[in-house]
Amino acid sequence: MKRLIDTFRNIWSIQELRDKILLTLGLLLVYRLGSNVVLPGIDPTSLTNLQSQASEGLIGILNAFSGGAFANASVLALGIMPYISASILLQLLGLAVPSIQKMQKDGESGRRKLNQITRYVTIAVALLQAPGYITNLMYQGVGLTLPTSTFWTLALITLTAGTIFAMWLGERITDKGIGNGISLLIMIGIIAQLPQSFLQEYVKQVSEAGGGIVVFLLELVALYLVILFAIAITQAVRQVPLEYAKRVAGASGNSAPRSIGRSYLPIRVNTAGVMPIIFAQALMFIPITVLQYSGAGTDTMPWLVDIFGNIQGFWYNFIFAALILVFTFFYTAIQFNTSQIAEDLRRSGGFVPGVKPGADTAEYLDQILSRITLPGAIALAFLAILPSLANIANLTPQWANFYGGTSLLIMVGVILDTLMQVESYLLNSHYDGLMEGSRMKGRSTNAN
Repeated sequence: MKRLIDTFRNIWSIQELRDKILLTLGLLLVYRLGSNVVLPGIDPTSLTNLQSQASEGLIGILNAFSGGAFANASVLALGIMPYISASILLQLLGLAVPSIQKMQKDGESGRRKLNQITRYVTIAVALLQAPGYITNLMYQGVGLTLPTSTFWTLALITLTAGTIFAMWLGERITDKGIGNGISLLIMIGIIAQLPQSFLQEYVKQVSEAGGGIVVFLLELVALYLVILFAIAITQAVRQVPLEYAKRVAGASGNSAPRSIGRSYLPIRVNTAGVMPIIFAQALMFIPITVLQYSGAGTDTMPWLVDIFGNIQGFWYNFIFAALILVFTFFYTAIQFNTSQIAEDLRRSGGFVPGVKPGADTAEYLDQILSRITLPGAIALAFLAILPSLANIANLTPQWANFYGGTSLLIMVGVILDTLMQVESYLLNSHYDGLMEGSRMKGRSTNAN
């Protein structure tokens, strides 16, 4: 406890770090307050059906990411998701569009251009998603205090402006605060659901129909173990040894013999992060969503409902896990281009000991990447279906979401990244880090 208090005291004593943390907390507070501001023209007492819809399924996931703003018909109902969609779209386009590929390789100037394009694409995505959200409000019977045409116009403008504002908050946190702003906005929305979910599960277990306080404590122990498992997946890294040839000029101006410096190329077990789960989850909800909004009704294709409508069923989770395996390899290949890395190593004078530079190095890295991605993909798929297993164990749906899947991985990843930034400030100011030994797993330890 004393060490923890000393750590907080050290954090507070670093003025730059203190200012960044206070700014970050202030902007996150603004985002949370905005999540409870209802769209103009909506009767707040008529949101019962919308809130019921947002308690499960794909809508429940979107509501969790927005911190309940979706179910509140808030001005920030679309949240930061249009920005995430725009970023993913540009990443995928980078595989086929040469101009985007060039910007991705142009360093800081290319990054600024891509950020600007991402902002414009975000606005376009928000303008496309806003009508769908408004239509869903009408479908759920939300009461209006304005004429329908007026409400549509105001809601379309407000929802788009809300997304732009959320994007601006995230960028300000990244530039002036601590941590990745966009990720923090998503995380704070997920965490906002935690107290209510915790309380609901506690009340359920201590009631006469529940299992008692012992069962609830066992659930907390299980959650702790799942969190440790998620941290292990997030931090696990395989280091490939590299060597760099460095020529040192002699006194006569001639090149001296090469001196070899040892370094490592870190390859993560889970390079794709949470994206495979997001892609797979989106695909799993498409059949039922199309069936519902097509007017055909769920009775016309009962087999489809049995497979894709039962999130606790065997086939749903089997297909879900298989999609995660596929998307993990796909997204890893996008994030970790072995041919490009091999070429960069060759140009910089680096090489893998015992492997020829160029194509042989790319093939070698590809083999290693495939071998460590497979167990990572299996672990990710297992973590993704844990909420369904928790539902089968009779946990409340909201509480079960914290036992794995997208929510848990986002929270663990964002918290670790933010703590690593804080630790960097502490170590640079000659204070002990946040973790024992002043080293947190996942920090860069490479040295040329």
